[in-house]
Amino acid sequence: MKRVGIEGSFAIAEAAKLARVDAVAAYPITPQTHIVERLAEFVANGELDAEYIPVESEHSAMSACLGTSAVGARTFTATASQGLELMHEVLYVASGLRLPIVMAVANRALSAPLSIWTDHSDVMAIRDCGWIQIFAENAQQAFDLTLCAFRIAEDPTVMLPTVVHIDGFYISHTIESVEFLEQAVVDKFLPEYRHPYPLNPDKPVTMGAFGPPFIYTEAKKAQEVALKASKKVILQAWQEFGGLSERHYSPVDSYKTEDADALLLCMGSFSETAMMAIDKMQAEGQKVGLIRLRLWRPFPFDELRRAVRKAKVLIVLDRAMSFGGSAPVCSEIQAALYPLRARPKVVSFVGSLGGREISAKAFEELIRRGLDKAKKGKLDELEMLGVRE
Repeated sequence: MKRVGIEGSFAIAEAAKLARVDAVAAYPITPQTHIVERLAEFVANGELDAEYIPVESEHSAMSACLGTSAVGARTFTATASQGLELMHEVLYVASGLRLPIVMAVANRALSAPLSIWTDHSDVMAIRDCGWIQIFAENAQQAFDLTLCAFRIAEDPTVMLPTVVHIDGFYISHTIESVEFLEQAVVDKFLPEYRHPYPLNPDKPVTMGAFGPPFIYTEAKKAQEVALKASKKVILQAWQEFGGLSERHYSPVDSYKTEDADALLLCMGSFSETAMMAIDKMQAEGQKVGLIRLRLWRPFPFDELRRAVRKAKVLIVLDRAMSFGGSAPVCSEIQAALYPLRARPKVVSFVGSLGGREISAKAFEELIRRGLDKAKKGKLDELEMLGVRE
């Protein structure tokens, strides 16, 4: 292993190179561009033996990925925000065809108004597209989880596309210390991709044929079964990766929750800032802890329930709106906990829209505000942090 100081975007590109990707189809968009620019350099310099396909839009990028993956090429792409939404209709095709494409998304707010800064509105817009979705909190995790994504997606029992989400700028453009695995270790961890039924003129197969009503429901049922069943492979891949790297991942990670009565739940890079608030509040004698949701799809129902089973209050921070409804992550949490007889009071907050900062001090205030709302029974209202009215 070697440790280097590197930008988060470049760490992801290094992971794709170590994975020996065969094809990259890409279109630039802030703050993702550095990922595919670095991969273009690798291909141009002869460091990566891959087909690099420059296209005219993100819709075309994902469409090209369909073709390369379907013929048996290990395929990678990356995008963000409006680019992800331009891909939107093709994302459903990738999952429906069971093509194990790996994509990095540098999360960024959606227009309008135009914003290049990070929040999770682009994530939530593709929540139900049938892809495995994983969150990284820093550059090291982005590198590790990208390698794991290929292993998971290409498993013969999975064969589903996979997204690794990183917060734009906070991870994509920040230089951090990252420990790389050696090529021989990656080759052992990541076997060669072999599509069981690749497109081949000499052995014709049908993909994505017309699905009349008499078969469409069964196709969607099979897709749902496959996505839920992928969690077993995800856990296996993370366990094996932990044995190689001594870095271990779980669908739900807990931080200082052992004696906590109140828990804060976050996703993405802000979790590390929240840790600072937890440290300070615990030093003051307050029984608070942090839950980090890493696996977004398939949703880790069992792991979440175990993580919060002793808590009295669960404060959920969303970084996206569901206009006219509940906050998307909070509503998912509430649905997961609903069947339980004993469950914590759930308090919903939305913050950091369009990249607005949440400091460690602000996290402390958020937790105190959540505890106060739980005490007063104000559980039916969503509160937007710091909004000027």
